[in-house]
Amino acid sequence: MPPSRRVLALVGLFGGIAALAVLTLWSVFGTVFFAITVAYVLYPIRRRLAASGVGARIAAGVSTAVAFVVALAVLAPIGYAVYARRSTFFAILSDIPQEFSLTVLERTYAVDVSTVFETAQQTAEGLAIDAASAAPALALKFFLFVLLVYALLLKPTMPARALHRTVPAEYHDILAALHERLRDTLYGIYILQGATGAGTFLIALPVFFALGYDATVTLAVLSGILQFVPIIGPSVLIGVLVLAEVFAENVTGAILVGTVGLVFIAGLPDVLIRPRLSELTADLPGSLYFIGFTGGVLSLGAIGIIAGPVVVALLAESVELLASEQHPDAVETTES
Repeated sequence: MPPSRRVLALVGLFGGIAALAVLTLWSVFGTVFFAITVAYVLYPIRRRLAASGVGARIAAGVSTAVAFVVALAVLAPIGYAVYARRSTFFAILSDIPQEFSLTVLERTYAVDVSTVFETAQQTAEGLAIDAASAAPALALKFFLFVLLVYALLLKPTMPARALHRTVPAEYHDILAALHERLRDTLYGIYILQGATGAGTFLIALPVFFALGYDATVTLAVLSGILQFVPIIGPSVLIGVLVLAEVFAENVTGAILVGTVGLVFIAGLPDVLIRPRLSELTADLPGSLYFIGFTGGVLSLGAIGIIAGPVVVALLAESVELLASEQHPDAVETTES
């Protein structure tokens, strides 16, 4: 049965007010989007708690506490690494020669990189100052994030009921397919990538310590964060360290860092963690995931880390639904 005119009018009203809300609250739109996706992932926890007899408010509160603890566990090492190890990072840059020689076809060229390092140091100092000045706003957004997750988990089925009331029954299977694809994509991003990043941090910590780096925690945190970058991952950091050792004329150290880093930091987490959590992925090819990640980040900034792959996954699901849909004439011909 198609929706009534009243329902369609309510849908139009909701669309207009939602567009107005996005324009008005654009400065916190990223926080709202992340809260919605996190609540989507945490809903199974809330559902299990509610099924065991726990009240709705307590179930939502416990599920929100899980998100709070996980977010704090992710942000705390990053904040510590940026603040406590900033002098060590600059010391590493200062140890790199400001000029090095490059021999090509028996001709030696002098390459001056002092300007590059000065620019990098000034940029890093500017980012640190901007981060310190933005701390109150970030704290407010973090509080808003926790509050939104709790509110969404308190009444999680309301959006689904509204969709089923609006969409005719013969299209509910399409909604179910899109829901499954969205759920698997978010699980793959948050749980699989998060677990791989945490495992990379735990593996990289002793590896960088054994290699003799002073900024062990900083490098380990960066390795874990880079696991969210598809295909490339921590290999970028290993490549930078190899170049730094080459510039410092430490060829043995460059070979050691490149070999050990690529095997244990860039490769081992994919062997140990990803296969055990592979059932949580969205069955999305790595190339499409990379397109969604890169395009999302370039178009939307930090929010594109999640939004890009989600849009690409939903697009892939819609293509699969269209390709598997049989035309009525084709069905009649097959039956006859």
